Amino acid sequence: MIRANCRARFTAADFDFVVRTLARSATDHVSLVDLLSDSETRDSVLDNPRLVNAILSNAGHLQISSQFYFYVLARHVLRQAGMVDRKLCDYIASVLETFSRANLLRAPHAPGDSVNQYLSDMLIALTRCTPEQAFLLRAHVGNYSLFISGIFHENAQRRSLRGGPDLKFYEQVGRTNYHLLAEHVTARRCELDDIFEELADRFRDVRVALNQLSEQLINLDDDGAGSLLL
Repeated sequence: MIRANCRARFTAADFDFVVRTLARSATDHVSLVDLLSDSETRDSVLDNPRLVNAILSNAGHLQISSQFYFYVLARHVLRQAGMVDRKLCDYIASVLETFSRANLLRAPHAPGDSVNQYLSDMLIALTRCTPEQAFLLRAHVGNYSLFISGIFHENAQRRSLRGGPDLKFYEQVGRTNYHLLAEHVTARRCELDDIFEELADRFRDVRVALNQLSEQLINLDDDGAGSLLL
């Protein structure tokens, strides 16, 4: 299950990148000690727009982790859209980092079942899952709907002209499943109920912010998007 844990998985190379980037400005200078010793300072520093600029101007030549890359860029577009909760941003970044690996787009499945490959298959599978399996599958459906409609929205729109689901369908499916997840005891135990509730309430806002991320800031291989199971 995806957790909001990108910030907990930053590497030494990530912190080195922050120090080297901000050391170029006397007003923005930060020490490695500051980053490692104080979480509030670290969170504030990660909002510095110089980090976004440095990532974009050196794309493909940076020794940073994927979780750092997605967190900084997701945080940037979500803040621009008025969503400032760092835990929410951390979760969105974790979704992007996980689903950027195509093999993890496939849904979890119950023992003895074939892997659910299509969103329609996932929705059907929900009708015969155990409560525990349903929670994991609903989380995947919500995250999958957000990723496809957020990052590959143009691809989804093209497919909708040929009879595939449109963006409104993904929004409805995503909102519904996040809403049900927010009320689940497992979400409260995992401290994800507040995230799922906000995603249910602001699915479209997050989706549009991810559209901007896809169009302007990142370049996932669209050739690979052709094999995504919509």
